[in-house]
Amino acid sequence: MFPASNPFDDAIRRAIATAQDERNTTALLPYLTNATARYRQAAALALASVQDKAASARLQPLLDDPDQDVRRAAAYALGQTGDSAAVAPLLARLTSAPSANQRYLFEALGRCVTATSLRQLVRGFAGSDTATVSGQAWALLRAGNRGITSEAAVARAVALLDQQQPLAARQGAAFTLARTPRLDLTAYQAALTTATTDPDALVRAAATTALGKVKSPTIAPTLVNLVRRDTDYRVRVSALRAMNATMYAPVKETAWEAVSDPSRQVALTAAEFFLTHASGEPGVLFLEKANKLDNWRVRATLLAAALKLGGTERGAIRTAVQQRYTAATNPYEKAYLLKALGEDPAAYEFVEQATFASGQPLVVGSYGMEALVAMRRLPDFPEAQQAAFALTMRRAMGNGDVTIMSTAAEALRDPKLNLRQLLPDTTFIVAARNKLILPRDLEAWLALQQTLDYLQNKPATPTPVATAASHPINWAVVRAIPAQQRVLLNTTKGEILMQLHVADAPGSVASFVELVRQGFYNGKTFHRVVPNFVAQGGCPRGDGSGSTDYNLRSEFGDLRYGEGAVGLASAGKDTESCQWFITHTSTPHLDGRYTIFAQVIKGMEVVHRLDIGDKIVRVELVK
Repeated sequence: MFPASNPFDDAIRRAIATAQDERNTTALLPYLTNATARYRQAAALALASVQDKAASARLQPLLDDPDQDVRRAAAYALGQTGDSAAVAPLLARLTSAPSANQRYLFEALGRCVTATSLRQLVRGFAGSDTATVSGQAWALLRAGNRGITSEAAVARAVALLDQQQPLAARQGAAFTLARTPRLDLTAYQAALTTATTDPDALVRAAATTALGKVKSPTIAPTLVNLVRRDTDYRVRVSALRAMNATMYAPVKETAWEAVSDPSRQVALTAAEFFLTHASGEPGVLFLEKANKLDNWRVRATLLAAALKLGGTERGAIRTAVQQRYTAATNPYEKAYLLKALGEDPAAYEFVEQATFASGQPLVVGSYGMEALVAMRRLPDFPEAQQAAFALTMRRAMGNGDVTIMSTAAEALRDPKLNLRQLLPDTTFIVAARNKLILPRDLEAWLALQQTLDYLQNKPATPTPVATAASHPINWAVVRAIPAQQRVLLNTTKGEILMQLHVADAPGSVASFVELVRQGFYNGKTFHRVVPNFVAQGGCPRGDGSGSTDYNLRSEFGDLRYGEGAVGLASAGKDTESCQWFITHTSTPHLDGRYTIFAQVIKGMEVVHRLDIGDKIVRVELVK
């Protein structure tokens, strides 16, 4: 049995959470010196969501608090501020901190370190104990996620991949090498290849991603072996993504085998490999392969490859794809087929008609608009048709569909398309923007406003964010939610059981619970599934652009994105609404950036089988 109540029966806890929701640093600061440790801890964690550097100086003394939980909360909050002024006090505490706190201090250091102070992180800790090496690895990851690295940092991360190192250190090091941008890891090919044999699947997958940063086709045999033999589909996905055009010949047969992999995620990734890297082969080969497949998403991706490669049979391929579009009944398959036709400028008229056809599912128009823009970006898009494309973008602005408008807006501000000259009058964009309703249409509003700023040569307009006054936390709902409330998702692939984090994300959980009680999610779909990343659903439009008529404030509790974490989708801080996602694997680059409001506790095998278009049949609160 779980407790009947949660921490917010306490009026002071509610006051702290309300100040957090209001982004009221001034109201939170006095609680940092409260005589009760749990209030000091709650205030520090609240400031982790506010992310105000003005609180940094007041948080630093809590690194010496007599209560361990308070010290950890203070370190986490300092990291969330990203204040470089916190580097010195963090370093000072690391030399004397108990091992239980070192991970928090190290990660905070990684989030605050500068290119100058990185050297102290890399070379200032000679210890070989588990806490030190693990903390250092994760600090390197947090720094790397911010683009802060060095040759010495990379070398240290590679050293921490050694299988004699603790698991937490190997995982942190592998994620560092996989997620730090713009690395050339050619010099570390041998060490990365060894790491792909690690007993831990997370290390193998991340090390495989890092291996893709080795600029040598000699990694091909290793990748082939991983695709064919690794038992964890996430490693196979990583291996396929690490393959590139320079090794096309030696890996293509393995990729063809993977198109029929039992895991739909592996099969899709293999098809995406061909779409991105295939060359020197007739498009009709991919048409023939596609026609033998039952998986519509893999088939549509191969059809896109067929059109991209073209050849003398491109017309026949285009006709086959258009016929399949006409016959398809699944709106997501129709959407993907329009996406495939985006590889062929000769399909422009067909796609335009499909995009603006009345009475169709919204997702079809959304993908159709993306396909039209994709065509325009192709080098063989006819010059004589460019004026017609500009008129299509103008038509899209008057369409009233937020996704179609957003996609058109992005095209209008693309300097490579040079649409400013063809459409010098921006009043039609202003008119379209003024019809949008905030905060419901925030993403579309941002897209149109950014386009106006670009076309009018104006500075970027600040993002309008949700205020607590527009949708305050419903404390009556929060207080009625048990501390370990569970939710059952019944999907077309099976059941998923998750537990809500009401103590860490009260506003997000309250909103989710209210929507569940209204039946809001029943019948919605999983509209976005990215292999080895997330399955996302809850969009009222079914295409990822839908929202409620209110936004929430981000709640960055002291939680991590491991496998099965449930987070709220957003267009930036404090823009969350009704869409949520479930992670397939650890995704530490999302930590502290997206609200985590629940955790899958049963049914991950179902999550791994989810695909685009699968339905959320029913969502219910259970004990």
